[in-house]
Amino acid sequence: MKLPAFDYACPRTLEEATALLAEACGDAKVIAGGQSLLPFMAFRLAAPGLLVDLRKIAGLTGIEVGDEEIRLGAMVRWRDILDSAALAHALPLLPAAIGHVAHYQIRNRGTLGGSLAHADPASEFPCIAVLCGASVDVVGAGGRRTLPAGDLIAGPMETTLGDDEIIVAVRFPRWPEGRRWAFDEFALRHGDLAIAAVAACYDMDGPHIANARVAVMGATDTPQRVPEAEDALNGRAPGDDTFGTAAEAASAAIEPTEDLHAGAAYRRALVGTLLRRGLRASCTRQREAAE
Repeated sequence: MKLPAFDYACPRTLEEATALLAEACGDAKVIAGGQSLLPFMAFRLAAPGLLVDLRKIAGLTGIEVGDEEIRLGAMVRWRDILDSAALAHALPLLPAAIGHVAHYQIRNRGTLGGSLAHADPASEFPCIAVLCGASVDVVGAGGRRTLPAGDLIAGPMETTLGDDEIIVAVRFPRWPEGRRWAFDEFALRHGDLAIAAVAACYDMDGPHIANARVAVMGATDTPQRVPEAEDALNGRAPGDDTFGTAAEAASAAIEPTEDLHAGAAYRRALVGTLLRRGLRASCTRQREAAE
């Protein structure tokens, strides 16, 4: 389908961009890579009167890996994440998850800020941001603010961003050395939206798991942590019994969605299977790294 009619602006500063958004009073959308917005407009699921293009605004790109945190500019593209050797070492879970995003051509265009603002329940980046306790830096006509990634996402395709606000960066706490991680996803075809996916990370305190985090996406209305599964992991030795208990806890704790692709019961079972499989892989990966 053809796109609906719209006006277009390509500002060079954040101040100009936020002013344009404020003047539009909710009838404008920010466009970064266009990965999600343009298909939505083509199917008439969105029809903004104005598109504000961010591509000429300086300071919205770049990956900075520091001792305490990792900062990603909102215009960082999926291919930038996959090509970053520093990020692969400092936060390996992120490129592992981003490898599941759509297809090569789309990963050349899609941006992490656009993904967060779109808030698709089956999108990989918001899930990793929630799991890792990332912070989101936002700029609006009234100034700057920072909020946890979990507070940004209000529901399916819904955020707490104001009409004049733009995501400018996402900041992750730097991982400690040796942190183990897991990511597993099921889609009908590689590159399709996930029917369900799980992400997890944990440290080792001697022979026992500590600081476990588990998150689910695709199977629920929003990406969300699963404390019940985390409690089933913490303080226990990694192994099939522990991972099985955590998987059962995750399946029981979530409220799965239901659509033409999968029923709620199927998604509930799938989350458990994916988590068990991902946690087993985290142990295998750690052994291979030590050899």
